[in-house]
Amino acid sequence: MADMHKKEVDKLSGVETTGHEWDGLKELNNPLPKWWLYIFYATIVWAIGYWVVYPSWPLISGYTAGVMGDSQRANALAAYQADLEARSQIGEKLINASLDEIRSTQSLLEFALANGEAAFGDNCAACHGSGAEGSLGYPNLQDDKWIWGGSLDAIHQTLQYGIRSDHDEARFGEMPAYGRDEILDKEQITQVANYVGAKAGLEPAADVDLAAGETVFMDNCAACHGEDLAGINEMGAPSLVANNYLYERSIDGITSQINNPRNGVMPAWAPRLEPATVKSLAVYVHSLGGGE
Repeated sequence: MADMHKKEVDKLSGVETTGHEWDGLKELNNPLPKWWLYIFYATIVWAIGYWVVYPSWPLISGYTAGVMGDSQRANALAAYQADLEARSQIGEKLINASLDEIRSTQSLLEFALANGEAAFGDNCAACHGSGAEGSLGYPNLQDDKWIWGGSLDAIHQTLQYGIRSDHDEARFGEMPAYGRDEILDKEQITQVANYVGAKAGLEPAADVDLAAGETVFMDNCAACHGEDLAGINEMGAPSLVANNYLYERSIDGITSQINNPRNGVMPAWAPRLEPATVKSLAVYVHSLGGGE
């Protein structure tokens, strides 16, 4: 084995071998190309120069600052601060401008839409969906059916104070539990549920007295939902003849809501977000296509 790994000069190339051999193949000890060595030495010189010029070596309580005193961290913080100042300036303009002025001023509108979209993704998408399409119990913000109104001012107020939240100025509307609290009996609930369903385009049960259901509705529900069942924004009462229901759109779903209604809660965003961000959200939501 010792002879197999003995260095020798290869007869064909005239190059000394390294003494390594595999299956009769001997490794030649060719020197590295000059150009490669020069580049390698240059990188060593460059590294030493970099250590001297720029921050590089960590110390116990800091780092070597380098002769140029340059710092990527300081540069990044300066750029961040400059961005904050720029955003603060336009944010002040948003706060001082009315919602209609924001919508009619191109620079403010562009900023509000971009800022509102980012804020929506961070704060609202978890409930209303990333595309604001809503889900069971969470309104679709793309359509034109609004429980509390879809104007810019109405959306802004809802965002600021919430719905049935803990804010003193929250929007508040609560549907009575007609079944749970025994305001109506089971037959009356069946009648009014089928009446509402029929008006909404659903197939009512054949053996239910819809005329009696209409009477129950007019006596108990019309004050909030309107005699035409189209809803009243000021009351926070949704349209019952719309194609989209906040909860299940079926006779059973209507019956369940009459028996023991689900009164959802939306948080007040004024205590959580900056005024400029709340305004931006209002403008963004209104721009989704369903605003009034």
